[in-house]
Amino acid sequence: MFDTVLVANRGEIAVRVIRTLRALGVRSVAVHSDADADARHVREADTAVRIGPTAAAESYLSTERLLAAAAATGAQAVHPGYGFLAENAGFARAVTEAGLAFVGPPADAIELMGDKIRAKATVGDAGVPVVPGSAGSGLTDAELIDAAEKIGVPVLLKPSAGGGGKGMRLVRDPARLPEEIAAARREARASFGDDTLLVERWIDRPRHIEIQVLADGHGTVLHLGERECSLQRRHQKIIEEAPSPLLDEATRAAMGAAAVDAARACGYRGAGTVEFIVPGDEPGAHWFMEMNTRLQVEHPVTELITGVDLVEWQLRVAAGEPLPWAQSDIALTGHAVEARICAETARRAADDPARVDFLPSAGTVLLLREPAGEGVRVDSGLLTGTEVSTSYDPMLAKVVAHGPDRPTALRRLRAALAATTVLGVDTNAAFLRALADLPAVREGDLDTGLVDREAAGLLPDGVPDEVYGAAALLTHAALVPPPAGGWRDPFSAADGWRLDGTAWTTHHLRVPGHEPVAVAVRGTGAATEVRVGDAAPVAGRLLPAAADEVRLLWDGVQTTFAHAVAADGTQWLGSDGEGRQVQPHDPVAAALRGAAAAHGADALTAPMPGTVTVVTARVGEQVAAGQALLVVEAMKMEHVIAAPHDGTVVELDVRAGTAVSMDQVLAVVDPHPAAAPDGTAAPEAGRQQEEAAR
Repeated sequence: MFDTVLVANRGEIAVRVIRTLRALGVRSVAVHSDADADARHVREADTAVRIGPTAAAESYLSTERLLAAAAATGAQAVHPGYGFLAENAGFARAVTEAGLAFVGPPADAIELMGDKIRAKATVGDAGVPVVPGSAGSGLTDAELIDAAEKIGVPVLLKPSAGGGGKGMRLVRDPARLPEEIAAARREARASFGDDTLLVERWIDRPRHIEIQVLADGHGTVLHLGERECSLQRRHQKIIEEAPSPLLDEATRAAMGAAAVDAARACGYRGAGTVEFIVPGDEPGAHWFMEMNTRLQVEHPVTELITGVDLVEWQLRVAAGEPLPWAQSDIALTGHAVEARICAETARRAADDPARVDFLPSAGTVLLLREPAGEGVRVDSGLLTGTEVSTSYDPMLAKVVAHGPDRPTALRRLRAALAATTVLGVDTNAAFLRALADLPAVREGDLDTGLVDREAAGLLPDGVPDEVYGAAALLTHAALVPPPAGGWRDPFSAADGWRLDGTAWTTHHLRVPGHEPVAVAVRGTGAATEVRVGDAAPVAGRLLPAAADEVRLLWDGVQTTFAHAVAADGTQWLGSDGEGRQVQPHDPVAAALRGAAAAHGADALTAPMPGTVTVVTARVGEQVAAGQALLVVEAMKMEHVIAAPHDGTVVELDVRAGTAVSMDQVLAVVDPHPAAAPDGTAAPEAGRQQEEAAR
């Protein structure tokens, strides 16, 4: 075994690898960018080395700097985790050429399986069934369109390089192929530096099932059962489980054997995953999609049902040790489910309430509570004080539950998600909890489109009055100082006291994504009343609580919130996995806020903090409703900003490379003038003509 291993990654996976290194008695070396100087993986490693500025290309993706850090610390091996450089054949070669062990498969295997086109041909020659699709590499747009037409829509466009759903596009309308191909190439080029695409037949309501394989350098290749990964959005997994509720023993054995054949076909070594697509109405059929030549995000569920530490055996295989098992030694015990906690905000789309947009979020972790208990495991990169930016992947942690059966594992997962509290950054924990309680999920009736179909119904209809009430009472308490010496001058506190009774004090509050609400408070102590909006007044008051909690007595019912206050005065209140930020709202300032207020629906604002990557419009251009004007990217996600209506671009305040904040005005599109019933110009048109004359 190695004495020192450098972990060429960050966040929760770096912490995860360090945990196993510590258990093995191996010295760990962390690397970090400037943004991560105080990150959890840096704190937990034995040694940490700065490798560059915040930009990943100049730090975590710099082979030269990573190898220099390994040399400076005496590392004998490099573990790449997943993402970043884990599936980069050039990096694997550079590591081995530097005389270090690469904790992963041979570079040739990475290269072969990283090219989805060659990978399909290779495993197909080995007898593994593959998804029907285009053949050949380097296809032009016209050749991709031709292949799609021959296969027949719907089809899936996929980058030949990389993974994680980046650049994938489902196309149901042939007329959209040119636009979708361009978008897929752009995202693939940005994510992987390679815009080569392939096209595959799309199977409606498919299930995504993958097989974990483990191979040593002595000829042994095993599989460790399957994982069900059908709960996805944007082709990215959000909840995974093992084993799959779909497969019987015969199908499991057949898919496992096919995965072993695929691994042997490429000369694999280490831990890897062979991914299959399975028709939901024909579970006996399965087709190879791709092989991920690395540790998977969802590897904990396999570890929990097999008892095998996959990171440990990655390290042992890289050190030349043989696997100590035969296939018959691998047993699956119980059931495990994992949920990925990501920094993101889920909101119903303004133009389509049935669609949910998942937008990246950022901020400082003000308060953190992670679950524990029987059958619960948390892999996390978070600490209180962690700065979450849009520079890196949005995944923050994974909550995993294990039990003797599937219902128990799901029940433990839901309870663990309810106990997960992250204040200061929006996360998807509450959404995942609702998803895990969906009847179709509890029954195991899954497919890759389920989340998209059900997402809108999993979001709360609004903000509970208790949240506004607690925030208003906290704000109100700050206006009413405690009595000194048992007496308080009634004229020194802004509590609404009058000679003839107590008046209402109104607090204007806003939860992002919702309209501002006026909350009125009257009285003190047990006589306090609170009125939220136009609702009837409710008896509500704060009870004594811990420093990081708020206890609210609301209409006779007690509710406890986790509580933190941001530097700008925003109140964060958390319960049942949901962290809500309640901001003070100034109606006058909002009315004077500038272009967004002046132009109303004509203004296009940034839906998330990020960077403008593409600008296709220009000032003065006539645009059509729905036409893409620019693209904002954050955490490897693209969001297209489209024209809200037919009109003219009258303002465009950004260009490619501009960093933007949430709600920043990006562009303004004035609507085309409409004719009035009498044939004269409508008032809006008259205003434009008048301005033009001036």
